Amino acid sequence: MFTRIVLLGPPGSGKGTQTERLCKELGFAHISTGDLLREAVRTQTPLGIKAKKFMDAGDLVPDDLVFELVKLKLDQCPKGFVLDGFPRTLEQAKALQKICRIDAAINLEVNEEDIVGRMINRRSCKKCGAVYNLQSNAPKKAGVCDKCGGELYQRSDDTEETVRNRMKVYKERTLPLISFYGNRGVLMNIDARGGIDDVYKKIAEKVRPS
Repeated sequence: MFTRIVLLGPPGSGKGTQTERLCKELGFAHISTGDLLREAVRTQTPLGIKAKKFMDAGDLVPDDLVFELVKLKLDQCPKGFVLDGFPRTLEQAKALQKICRIDAAINLEVNEEDIVGRMINRRSCKKCGAVYNLQSNAPKKAGVCDKCGGELYQRSDDTEETVRNRMKVYKERTLPLISFYGNRGVLMNIDARGGIDDVYKKIAEKVRPS
């Protein structure tokens, strides 16, 4: 079984949802740079203050800021982990390679129009951080989190204009990672257009080869 995993894919491809489920089943640590950065922004740490201007514009947070967060987290994950949202650039991938061996890079494939539809319908809970989609995974009560009753909101980076910009950045800077991990023989492509359960089944089959 693979224990050191990178989950790749464009923003809104379902990386966070699939990583959470995979980690829960296998007991791995879920390392989400998005969550780490948003927490830093929420608590207004020096890193968070610097990162906020990039996140609000849909741009990538500079490598040095992200890498320090990830490096500290990796040291706390002896049983295995899934990296969600990192690496996003070749520079980050090369830096990661120097400190950690990656067993599998799972690439979730979704086209841009599907991505835009998913993200402009995404809502997050202000209280617990749970994520919903108004089309495919709507809360039982509009605007209210099923888990904690918190208020749901649309993140500032989930507007169509920002999503289109994030896709542009992804194609320019993150897509080359497909070749990077492909050349190392650890890339696994997954068609992520189906439902959450269907996509998870495909990923689990890759992670736990018979």
